[in-house]
Amino acid sequence: MVPQSHFIMNTILVIEDNKDILDKIAEILRLAGYDVTTAHNGKIGLERALQDIPDLIVCDVMMPELDGYGVLYLLHRKKETEHIPFVFITTRSDRTDLRKAMEMGADDYLIKPFEDIELLNAIESQLKKRESLQLAGFGASEQERLRAHQAGNTELKRLAAEGTTRMFKKNQVIHYEGDAAQGIYRINSGRIKTAKMGEDGREFITGMYGPEQFLGTSLLLSGGPYTDTATALEDCEVALFPKSQLEEALLACPDLAGTFIRMLSNEIREKDVHLLQLAYQSVRKKIAEALLRLFRDAESQGGGITISRDDLAAMSGTASETVSRTLTDFRKEGLIGKKGYHLTILDVKKMRTLKN
Repeated sequence: MVPQSHFIMNTILVIEDNKDILDKIAEILRLAGYDVTTAHNGKIGLERALQDIPDLIVCDVMMPELDGYGVLYLLHRKKETEHIPFVFITTRSDRTDLRKAMEMGADDYLIKPFEDIELLNAIESQLKKRESLQLAGFGASEQERLRAHQAGNTELKRLAAEGTTRMFKKNQVIHYEGDAAQGIYRINSGRIKTAKMGEDGREFITGMYGPEQFLGTSLLLSGGPYTDTATALEDCEVALFPKSQLEEALLACPDLAGTFIRMLSNEIREKDVHLLQLAYQSVRKKIAEALLRLFRDAESQGGGITISRDDLAAMSGTASETVSRTLTDFRKEGLIGKKGYHLTILDVKKMRTLKN
């Protein structure tokens, strides 16, 4: 029996540059009761996805104009398309390709040639998963989402008022990678960086956090030790929420769980984007993106950025000497102002549109 989704006719967008394969997939899906739209390259597929907002996307990896990875990356940057189930199809079966697809946020991965039933089962599975998330509240009305958001924030404020606060001096370590996790931290004032050390001894910054942000939210779901080292970039005040206290609060206020899930989802998405930028962008673009992230976080304080050359190198995945040369070029081009460790972006628009 051919699997198919019930109650509504789901729309599926198929993006594939091979016409024979594209036509075959479209025919199978239409026979199964789906409404199908098609695109013969990644650029057209992206345009149709943004215009029509399908219920699910089936996409080839290797295509002209824009490959499947690029389509997925760009769709995840839009709120209206970031949650669309995404199934890759490809002739490449290398584990590295599979891991890359999943790390970028793909929901499934089919290797050509595949059986018709494999395709249909993969689609049915992802559509059922989407329906389950909607029933759990991800498809709630705007008023319901607002109410849940407000309730979660109210509970967070209560926890913050009752939390145990600690002061950390500049360069003091809050926790080391591998330490047993005591709970999560909320930053009341100051800035903190998290970092991992590579096998070659180079530091790689995994996150920068400021007032009202949280450290260690992933531990709510995964448990285990801290996965990186957190260090104060300046004098900080933080509040610790012990795991036992959080568990009690989550049981007493389910809306608080939704608040933390949204925080975690945003953090994961930002890290995925960051990793993709490190993998594909030029040195100039990497450093520009790092400065823009810092600028966005510091905008409420006038847009000034204070960061050392070494930290900017660790954040952008480059060498300290490269950072120095690039900052000098940016200053000559009128993109930034620089005084010691203090930077100001003078032309945000031009910085954002730098060529790769």
